[in-house]
Amino acid sequence: MKTIKNAVLTSLLALGAAAPAFAQESKKESEFQLLLGGALELGGDNIATVYFTNGEDQKVNAGQGGSIAVGGQLKLANAPRFLLRTTVGFKYLTTQADNVHIRLTRIPFITTANWMVAPKLRIGAGLSAHTGIRFKTGGIGDDMKFKGAVGPILEIAYSGIGLSYTAMKYTDTEKNTYSANAIGITISGVVRPKKK
Repeated sequence: MKTIKNAVLTSLLALGAAAPAFAQESKKESEFQLLLGGALELGGDNIATVYFTNGEDQKVNAGQGGSIAVGGQLKLANAPRFLLRTTVGFKYLTTQADNVHIRLTRIPFITTANWMVAPKLRIGAGLSAHTGIRFKTGGIGDDMKFKGAVGPILEIAYSGIGLSYTAMKYTDTEKNTYSANAIGITISGVVRPKKK
């Protein structure tokens, strides 16, 4: 867990520190921009099943959930088609239960290297690290905790809307493993600084 946090913090610090360093080495300045994003993802193994009084049930899958994220994007002056992106977010999945708050939450850190194939077409690959992985039953069952997890992530996006695939495994405190592989629809955009 500490290794994941240290790796992610190092990535964030390196990304932030790299912007002024690259700007000094080139006549044309590198751009560091605020990056905002989100995703809706599906997939993964069933970690729990919620049964309702009407006879229906709902599975809670490890890779499923919606997320929001904030971070930074660095566009290098000497390689304008190459982008470095780092975000930290919150991923959340709940159930249809209306009398109890059942949810699966995690904090994803994502760092990717990206290439602009065309002005609006981007492909990226990197690592996704999930920490704080918790399944809360709202008191009707046993809560579950999982160890931090790291896995590769791939993305292709056009004009800010993309498809992603993450390969990952969650391990609970009893050492049971669950696939948290997920395919998702992503949305992202940068806050461009005002021109002086």
